[in-house]
Formats: sequence, C-alpha cells, structure tokens
Amino acid sequence: MRAPKTPAGTEGSEPPEAWRGRFSHLVGGTLVRALYAGEMHGAQHVPEHGPVILAANHTGFLDGAVVLGLAPRPSHFLVLKQTFEGPVLGPLLRFSGQIAIDQQRGDRTALNRALQVLGRGGVIGIFPEGGRGRGDLSAAAKGVGWLAMQSGATVIPTACLGTRRTGDLAASWPRLRSRLVVDFGASVPLEVPDGLPGRVRLERVSEQIRVTLADHVAQASVRHGLPLPTDVPPDILQL
Repeated sequence: MRAPKTPAGTEGSEPPEAWRGRFSHLVGGTLVRALYAGEMHGAQHVPEHGPVILAANHTGFLDGAVVLGLAPRPSHFLVLKQTFEGPVLGPLLRFSGQIAIDQQRGDRTALNRALQVLGRGGVIGIFPEGGRGRGDLSAAAKGVGWLAMQSGATVIPTACLGTRRTGDLAASWPRLRSRLVVDFGASVPLEVPDGLPGRVRLERVSEQIRVTLADHVAQASVRHGLPLPTDVPPDILQL
C-alpha cells in the first residue's frame, strides 16, 4: 500500500472542504438526532487521526446523511452526480463538501478529489454497491479498493440500518423518530501478496473489502434487530 501523500499546495493551509465538512458534520448530526432515534456504535474502531474510508452499505435515500451525521469524524461522501442536479439539494451538497461522481464514465476526477481529502488525513465515505438496493453487498465496485491502495487509508466497514423498509421507494425517507443505526466495524485487514499484477491486487483487495463489509452488515443487522429490506426499490431504474 502507498503511504498517503499531501497534495501539492495544501501544506500549512486548510481547503474550504475541510471546514465545510466540519460544519456539515455538526449540522447533520444535530438534525439526524432531532428527527430520528439515531444511534452510533463502534466509534472506537474509527481512528481519531489520519486518512479513513468509511465503506457503507446502501439501502435508502438518507444513508449518506445519516452516516455523515453520526460518524465520529467529519467526512466527505462520494454522491451520484445526478443527486447534485436538484435546486435545493445540489447547492447543499456542494457547500457541505460532498463529491459528485459519474458512475457511468469511471469518474477519475471524483476519485482524485477523494484522494486529496485522504492525502490531508481526512475521511471519505463511499457506497461500494454504487446505488440503493438490499444493502447486503452481494456485489460491489472496486472504487474503495482503488482508493485504499492509492492512499494507504484505513478502511472501516460501516453498517447503515433502518433507512428503508421492504416495499419503500428508493427516494422515500424513514418515518420521523424511527430508529436508525450506524455501526462501525473493525478495520479491514488488507493482505495481498507482493508480486501480483496491479489488476489482480485490486480485485483481491476489493473482494476482501466486500466480504468483510457484507459480514459486518449481516451481523450488525441481527445484533441491532433491524433487518435489511428484502427487495430492490421498485423505482430504482428511474433514478
């Protein structure tokens, strides 16, 4: 794994995204706890300093906001580009320092922005599944693995539970005061033998992350009594 690098021109200075991340963390956490019965577990697993990737499962519309608000550190999430198109949500996402990603084009610009955050010792949030579904990690993309290999960041498996029930639409919000849980697990042990081609290393790292996250989500779901939805949202193809 490569050691994290500080992007040129950022030494001794703090980019706007950093204080915006702190602001959104404070506001997001206040709102989540005010509107819902939000619970955070496993904070001890998230390093207090240094680059961290929160790899979370994805079932509902509010997953990003809930994880961002309840995480022990401010974070910047990779969010689907089309989510930034709304007249209200788009400016809010930009102001809070979230990162738009175009999944259809293999968005290296977004990944490089994420590397810059990690390079200054920040926290990136990402949904390896790519979109809202059952949240069971039956499949996952390789973005988390790539970021981990490039930055040397600690990868924390993150279970987000309660944001969507079976039968709810992808864009639906959980009922007010309903119980929402974010559970942070022990860091993913990324063990890949040296001497392998880069593509093989990426595939192995990505699979380690997927399996570890899937196990953590399944165990957290049972432990907290919050089952995952059994369906893919019926309106998901429209998003």
